[in-house]
Amino acid sequence: MLDVVVIEDPATAEVCLDATRSRLLAELAEPKSATMLAHTVGLARQKVNYHLRILEKHGLIELVENRRKGNVTERLLRATAASYVISPTALAAVQPDPEQAPDQLSARWLLALATRLVREVGALITGAARARKRVATFGIDARVRFATAADRAAFASELSKAVTDLVGKYHSKESENGRDHRVIVAIHPYAENRETRRRGAE
Repeated sequence: MLDVVVIEDPATAEVCLDATRSRLLAELAEPKSATMLAHTVGLARQKVNYHLRILEKHGLIELVENRRKGNVTERLLRATAASYVISPTALAAVQPDPEQAPDQLSARWLLALATRLVREVGALITGAARARKRVATFGIDARVRFATAADRAAFASELSKAVTDLVGKYHSKESENGRDHRVIVAIHPYAENRETRRRGAE
């Protein structure tokens, strides 16, 4: 089982967005049969089998083993990944384009950047998985509380200068053997989700 699979095919994205199939994918983090799943999710086994065939057709689940139980052969299935990400490529015609009206202070432009990040890194992960190689990446995730809006603006200005200086220092335009990398730095208000609030209350 892979850690994550990036879904780029629109039909596959549609399949896994179905609520029942999404639930089955979550349950199949560990190998289970249709009978076991039917008991867990409260559906008829025939209905579960219908959804499993579709998930298997699109490569979202895989056969682990055929197990004999009396006169019946039971198929144990498992999800192909622990988690799935739908790439914006699946909505290629309507995905946002960060090259359109770039604006460092626009939340919509930041979202367009994030969309491109998911698309490009997703393609890298897919290609690396096929080649059985790792992708060289680096990320920083930090949380900062600004006392004032002026402090936030000053922080953004200093961060911009630092990144610009580093890019200018290490960018090797004439290097024949070099490889381009994309650098994205983002600042946005921290949005506490329900799970975070629940854990904090425990």
